[in-house]
This record gives sequence, structure tokens and C-alpha cells, in this order.
Amino acid sequence: MLCLHGDTDAYGVLVDRYQQSVYATAFYYVGRHGAAEDISQDAFLAAYRSLPSLRDTERFAPWLKEIACRTSANWLRKNGPRIQSETPLPHRRTIQIEDVRQGPEAVAERHERFEHVQRAIEALPERYRLPVVLRYLQELSYDEIAAFTGQTRDEIRGILQRAGEQLREMLREYRNKSNKEDEKWPELHN
Repeated sequence: MLCLHGDTDAYGVLVDRYQQSVYATAFYYVGRHGAAEDISQDAFLAAYRSLPSLRDTERFAPWLKEIACRTSANWLRKNGPRIQSETPLPHRRTIQIEDVRQGPEAVAERHERFEHVQRAIEALPERYRLPVVLRYLQELSYDEIAAFTGQTRDEIRGILQRAGEQLREMLREYRNKSNKEDEKWPELHN
């Protein structure tokens, strides 16, 4: 590994390869885009400084994941009390052409579904959440997730399969609940 001998270009290649995974890990822990970007930078800097302590270069990705997790935990310890007292800003996003065509009711419904999916992901067992975020939000392959987490491809496949089953069940319950509420409150839609 050339970066062990101070080759910053070689380290830049590793940053390019793992930046999505590190960002997803940070976002998974802190839930804030700006903070996840800062944590990602801090994690890569900490990893670069700690390169001499890396014993097995084949285990770089899991080692980096641990640094990203530790950096995220440190950020939460430092900033947790402050962010708990903040009033969250409403979800804002740019208006897209499809939004205009569909109308405000459809846009609101899609936003509600997105929020419910986010809550369902957060309700998964901790072991399942990061692979789900890496696979479905960052669109990494099973092999990339396995390399980053230090698990085998088969373990990742099994985790994602079980997580998918749990997510489908949670979303099915939500749909059933929504349908019952719609039947119960028809005057709200007139």
C-alpha cells in the first residue's frame, strides 16, 4: 500500500473509493447532511494520520469503517445536547417538473411515504441499518458493502434479505393502517 509510505495520491484513490461508504456511515449515525460531510472529512484525516498503525492492509475498509463510526460517536457526544434542543427545520427540497404535474396532494403523499420509509429503516435492528443504507441509498454492490463492513458477501446478502422482509412487513402495516384511516375519515378527502 503506497499510501503507507506517504503517497498522498494513492491515499486520494482510497478516499475516492470509500467516500460514499464513509459518508453513509456518518449520516447513518448523525442524520444530518452537513455534519456527515464534516465527519467524513475528519474520519479520512484521522485514518491518514493513523495509517502507520494499520497492520493488515487487506483490512483497510473495515478499519476505515471503525474510524468513521468512532468519529461519528465523538461528534454525537460533543454535539448531541445542542442538536436535541434545536427545533428541526421543515423538510425542504427543490420543486421538480413531476411535482408540478402531479399536484400538491400527490407530492405530499410521496413525501409522507418517504418519511415512513426513513422511520422504518431507523426501526430496523442496528446490525441491519448500515447495510441497508449502503445498498439502497448509496447503491453500493454487495461486494463493496462486504469489503467496507468486513463481513462476507453471503452475510451481507442474508442481512439485506432479512432487512427487506422486515421493511416490507413494516410498510405493509403502514399501508393497512393508512387504508383503515382513509375508510374511517372519508370526509377529510372531499
